[in-house]
Amino acid sequence: MSVALRILDDGAWISVDDQRRVSVSELWRFHDPEFCACALPDFVVENFQAVGVDGRTVETRVYGQCIACGTKGETSWLPVGRVVDGAYRDIDRESVLSPTRAPRPHGSTTKQQ
Repeated sequence: MSVALRILDDGAWISVDDQRRVSVSELWRFHDPEFCACALPDFVVENFQAVGVDGRTVETRVYGQCIACGTKGETSWLPVGRVVDGAYRDIDRESVLSPTRAPRPHGSTTKQQ
């Protein structure tokens, strides 16, 4: 079973099967010492850079800023959802996310309007 993933509206949304599911302007928490020195960044998502899937996990790389220290940049691959029985399920992005460390192929995605 395939799931269509796209970035819409100049990086403002992730679309899953033609439904807007994940948006920018959210506050995410993740532990990634390679991004900034904060123990747990409060990260404002400004733009989706790429979206892909690894098995059942939908992952994204985002651009944004840690509001605690001011570091700006692109994150590692972060999980945002899972595909379960053909349906998309959100991952709680208010809890602590763990970046994906192992490089793996992701489907390429273009920003679409």
